[in-house]
Amino acid sequence: MYVENWLPFSYVPYYLPCPEIFNMKLQYKGEKPFQPVTWSLYPQPKLLEQRPTELLTLTPWLAPIVSEGTFDPELLQHIYQPLNLTIGVTVFAVGKYTQFIKHFLESAEQFFMQGYRVRYYVFTNDPAAVPRVPLGPGRSLSTIPIQKHSCWEEISMCRMETISQHIAKTAHREVDYLFCLNVDMVFRNPWGPETLGDLVAAIHPGYYAVPRQQFPYERRHVSTAFVADGEGDFYYGGAVFGGRVARVYEFTRGCHMAILADKANGIMAAWQEESHLKPSLPSCTSPPKCCPLSTSGMTGSPSHPA
Repeated sequence: MYVENWLPFSYVPYYLPCPEIFNMKLQYKGEKPFQPVTWSLYPQPKLLEQRPTELLTLTPWLAPIVSEGTFDPELLQHIYQPLNLTIGVTVFAVGKYTQFIKHFLESAEQFFMQGYRVRYYVFTNDPAAVPRVPLGPGRSLSTIPIQKHSCWEEISMCRMETISQHIAKTAHREVDYLFCLNVDMVFRNPWGPETLGDLVAAIHPGYYAVPRQQFPYERRHVSTAFVADGEGDFYYGGAVFGGRVARVYEFTRGCHMAILADKANGIMAAWQEESHLKPSLPSCTSPPKCCPLSTSGMTGSPSHPA
């Protein structure tokens, strides 16, 4: 195969450094198959419409865009509270990032999914550094030891593999929904059932109102994260994504496979696993199973995954 500048390249699908992940299957029943609709070009949806106070609340594929003031928290509590759900949270705290665990957990205990069972999964190379933070009733914390890598780019690239393997081995039996967040962030406002959806992604706060041509997508054709100039609805930040545990497994597993394909060809996407969010999340060609999320309830540094 040849690209525009005539540099030869080839994909090597048999080069898999950790093939055991591809043999992991989750057994779920009751999901109906769907037929994707025909792909077509359309203008980029604008989050800010005629006036700054008017926010886009629906994507072109009819998924809700959730932000403050677009939902009734009492109504949602009435709907979701009887379901007796358990919500999982993964964070990675490697090296110096262990210093953020305490503030993350304390703010989560104050604002995250109050009234629901919550399981925190802290992946770290230093389990002894995980502080003892008082947790509310029905809320627990598991520390999962992982290897320390030499740079944050390597940690970022391995995150999808680690999450998918943990779901397959443990989390799919323990939680109904799973959110994957950055540990160097804190909750500032309540985060509740308004964020529950099949797949949920956060629109990056730095790119919510700019033309798609300015999105920092991966533009090299040789990468599996490639996005053409005329494509792309939103730019999703890697600091916040989640959804039903089975869908998060499929998503993280797919992202990991794409990262392996790039690695086999000597490529690292522009923003590591964040670059793979757009090609992996549903777009206009998919049914409404993606729920972009405003990140107004959290603050932090989404450009450097921890």
